[in-house]
Amino acid sequence: MEIKINNFTVGKNHQLFFILGPCVIESEKHTLFMAEEITRIAIDLQIPFIFKASFDKANRSSIHSFRGVEIKKGMKILQKVREKFKVPILTDIHEPDQAKIVAEVVDVIQIPAFLSRQTNLIKAASETGRIINVKKGQFLAPWDMKNVVEKCRESGAENIMLTERGATFGYNNLVSDMRSIPIMQKFNVPVIFDATHSLQLPAGNGKETGGMREYVPHLAKAAIAAGADGIFMEVHHDPNNALSDSATQWPLDKLYDLLSELKLIASVVR
Repeated sequence: MEIKINNFTVGKNHQLFFILGPCVIESEKHTLFMAEEITRIAIDLQIPFIFKASFDKANRSSIHSFRGVEIKKGMKILQKVREKFKVPILTDIHEPDQAKIVAEVVDVIQIPAFLSRQTNLIKAASETGRIINVKKGQFLAPWDMKNVVEKCRESGAENIMLTERGATFGYNNLVSDMRSIPIMQKFNVPVIFDATHSLQLPAGNGKETGGMREYVPHLAKAAIAAGADGIFMEVHHDPNNALSDSATQWPLDKLYDLLSELKLIASVVR
């Protein structure tokens, strides 16, 4: 399947694309700063990308963890990003009634991995007519996502993408099975690899999720070699002090070099 997003096309015979941005909207100033810097890098490298930021992180380890901003404020900020930088936007939803509100601003509605089997949520997102990106649940086998794709299609979605983000491996650990990329591509959808969440150690630090950021380049390269259509990476200018997923977000000052390398690998593989 091919999916048109702004001025580029996603699919098997097209250029590798990226989903990039901070884990959560920390503030309007920070979000616009990150969007400007990532857009500048993407233009310089001539790579297509979708800007990503969440207005709410509803599945934090602790009830005291920062979750983001409320939906209306979040949509105003993402609308400013869209208008100022002319980039497509992705954000996730956690409840069915958020779908219509988000659809007024974003190009891609994302279903979080923990909610990938929630029928009402998938149905509400699919009915908006927006592109749907469903993250494969850590508890699901790649072939189980066929049912999720069918839910989306039967609910009205015409443009669907799936994202691999690791599978539960014992307690507080994930492992990435690169077989999932070609397996899920058999459902006639583009498949993305999430190179940052796949390295999480869920609740590994007690009241917060740990991670192994240093292996992001290794998994991203492996996913491209396995045929992934896109790479998802959360990016932050100061990851260690990020308000969410501080252990896995990729440093902004190292983004250019990594994307350059990934683009080169993709040019050979694709």
